[in-house]
Amino acid sequence: MPIRPGIRLCGGDVFGTIKRVLAGLFSGGEPEDASAESGEAIQAEFKRRYHHFKLLLTANKKALEIMSEMEEALHGRRTFGMSFIRAHSTAVSVNVYKMVEHLNAIAPDTYAVLYARLKDIQRGIGECLQQNAPEGSEALVVPFAKAGRHMADAVGGKVAGLGEIVRRTGLPVPPGFAVTARAYHRLMEENDLVDEVNRLLQTAGPDDQANLLILSSRIRNAITEAKVPDDVARAIKGAYKELCAPFGRELPVSLRSSALGEDEAGQTFAGQFSSKLNVSGEDILTSYKEVLASKYSPQAMTYRLSRGIPDEDVAMCVGVMAMVDAASGGVIYSRNPLDIRDNAIHIHSAFGLPKSVVDGSVATDEFVISRDEPPRLVARHIRDKDQVFVCLPGEGVCRTETAGERAGEPSISDAQALELGRAAVALETMYGAPVDVEWALDTAGKIQFLQCRELVQLPGGGDGDAPRRVHGETLAAGGATASPGVGSGPVFVVRREADLLRFPRGGVLVSIEAPPRYASIIDRVAAIVTEKGGAAGHLANVAREFRVPALMGLAGATRLLVPEAVVTVDADGRAVYPGLVRELVEAAAVAREPAPERVTPMHAILRRVMDRITPLYLIDPNVPAFAPENCRTLHDVTRFCHEKSVTEMFAFGQEFHFSKRAAKQLKYKGTAMKWWFLNLDDGFTHDVTGKYVKLEEICCIPVGALWDGIVAVPWEGPPPVDGRGLLSIIAQASTNPQLETATHSSFAERNYFMISSNYMCLSSRFGFHFCTVEALVGERPQENYVSFQFKGGAAEYSRRRRRAEFVAEILEVRGFAVEVNEDASFARLGGGAVPEMLTALMVVGYMLMHTRQLDMIMHNEPLVQSYKRKILADLETVVGLPGHVMPACQISEADAEAQTSV
Repeated sequence: MPIRPGIRLCGGDVFGTIKRVLAGLFSGGEPEDASAESGEAIQAEFKRRYHHFKLLLTANKKALEIMSEMEEALHGRRTFGMSFIRAHSTAVSVNVYKMVEHLNAIAPDTYAVLYARLKDIQRGIGECLQQNAPEGSEALVVPFAKAGRHMADAVGGKVAGLGEIVRRTGLPVPPGFAVTARAYHRLMEENDLVDEVNRLLQTAGPDDQANLLILSSRIRNAITEAKVPDDVARAIKGAYKELCAPFGRELPVSLRSSALGEDEAGQTFAGQFSSKLNVSGEDILTSYKEVLASKYSPQAMTYRLSRGIPDEDVAMCVGVMAMVDAASGGVIYSRNPLDIRDNAIHIHSAFGLPKSVVDGSVATDEFVISRDEPPRLVARHIRDKDQVFVCLPGEGVCRTETAGERAGEPSISDAQALELGRAAVALETMYGAPVDVEWALDTAGKIQFLQCRELVQLPGGGDGDAPRRVHGETLAAGGATASPGVGSGPVFVVRREADLLRFPRGGVLVSIEAPPRYASIIDRVAAIVTEKGGAAGHLANVAREFRVPALMGLAGATRLLVPEAVVTVDADGRAVYPGLVRELVEAAAVAREPAPERVTPMHAILRRVMDRITPLYLIDPNVPAFAPENCRTLHDVTRFCHEKSVTEMFAFGQEFHFSKRAAKQLKYKGTAMKWWFLNLDDGFTHDVTGKYVKLEEICCIPVGALWDGIVAVPWEGPPPVDGRGLLSIIAQASTNPQLETATHSSFAERNYFMISSNYMCLSSRFGFHFCTVEALVGERPQENYVSFQFKGGAAEYSRRRRRAEFVAEILEVRGFAVEVNEDASFARLGGGAVPEMLTALMVVGYMLMHTRQLDMIMHNEPLVQSYKRKILADLETVVGLPGHVMPACQISEADAEAQTSV
């Protein structure tokens, strides 16, 4: 049976087979040099292959990430179309092809058959993608009443959602039509903009803000100055005329982006594109081009670059809707976006157009509605709304001050709030998921629904009137949790757009308002604090998507927080603390709950494609069926390439006796240890000459932590043994507590480390037992792991089995997932931040030293329990010790960031 779930973003254990390979590679003696090639030439060849090895791992990681995105789309409820399926199918195929290329570079001409298998799989994917053009794909305009999810590729996700509301719920939506993706492509092609835009985008990068601003301006100017093709102009004017006909007069309209990918499959694009409000009929074409041009706003370009979304995948459709002259407006969350356990309906509202709510420019009223039948109002928070957006008499909108006492009055009545709550339940039922709804209340008191998309919920602790946690004196407290989490960094106050160019990576963005354009630097921000705005704003949506903690509506933030001072922003507790509060930073965590699968025509197509991509049939590399000709899916190819790349890398070392040539023996406090280090890449501080390497020359994060555990508590020697026969066998090997024995014996084999700055694999023999330790510790917690295998001993099987159980019991107490198979213990801990992984390695280091020869006492249960108590007590001390200070080259800027921001 194929394996679908559990696609691991780091490709499983990144070096999942090293323990098997090393067991044969480094056992026994090493012959004299059998090759005439120089050590330098062999090392150069090894580095070349290791370069391809690392690139293969990178492609493997990317391929599995894309597969996971496709699985999330398949099992989620968001709208997506053929453009999503084609783009992701192509992207995963490209990365798998790269893996095949790199494997054949590591082992030339060995795995050429993979090219044929890959071609067959890709042909099958292509057959799944071949279908008739989607409905509406050639149309230039489509009325809302005819749109729906089945037309997402033609009208975009936003209009597709509005079409579903019109067709399936009967809830009021202003009349309107979509200008389709076909119209967008016609304008770009007829004005020769496609090649020009692609040329300019080749020089764009998300970290080069100055260049990005220049490119954005040039592209937007080119689009706004372009001529709307005659057929597109006729279609838009004709659709507008039909829109106005029932009213007997020309209507002002709003134009809203509905880009392909917007509000789809985990990509909200919240606030990244323009909306044009209260537009007259004669200015529709001009406003249409301005919405198209907003595809290339700095924040939208940064969003796509950060997400790895190709420009060609985002065709800009536009929804044209009769303008609602709103007395009040806002946003409904059918469930709490900050707490997945809170199923109450949350309504945010303000006077005038809902623009003031989604832009985060004013405080908002909040009404909390229960899901009882009938629904009831359980809470209301009326805030001072000092500004309002209103339609101008002719065209356009303006922001004005709210007059006098009216600023503190409720923006909607309790009855209207209950009506909105009932509508939210109906829309949630239609979507089959929590929803985020934009609405407006017209001057006649009628509610109109302007937008609906699936709500992304994150677990949190709810919202209240006071900070929920206190960790010492605060610099500021209050406001609202707009995006949960904790972040720390230096304060940077943004008062104008030009300040964004100087924003430091890892800084805390502090400002008065929370406009969507600040999303252009979201990938550099550790946390956000604003004086205005709230959880309903676009910037808050993007912050939640990027897991950036955000605290909004915090009065006096720009005055209370001093520029360049390091602070810790506790968005959950609604407080800002001076300095780095490590306890908060390390404790913060965010997780999602998977959504159940649903079926639509697009899901059915994606399912057929995924059947050629994600199932895993090649599982066991030790059986003959693990062969290129048996690769049935792209996931099989990634599995095969990953497994064989590891094997080939270390087979190369065996063939050329590379370990004898390149391994450096550890010299610790002047003593040569039975430990040898193979530097895979950047595991040493510098090129180490000679036979020996010192501990301070080793630049490997996992090695430092493992060593801390090894030396934390001196070994007291072997336990008292009651068997004379066995004692006579092991006496010479077991009475010396040092790693270095006085004379050669079969119990003093070499112990090999293979290392880079973030990776370690130890193949070792301590006394009579064998062990393998693997660890990957870096800035991406989801990829981190510590794996430990412990096997063997000098006693009979029953004692060895009990000792394996003994080791497993202790590691399980320390948080490892463990398994016992005969006389071997297998333990693994993964997915943790750097501190958690280093603690796990210290535990493993201690266990290496202090479980030697314990198999000899495993029939003496009182003594076993005594040792268990001692070891657990020792470990409490060990994990509390300060960490070993390794050379500075082991900690990258990204590692440092990962430890100070969640």
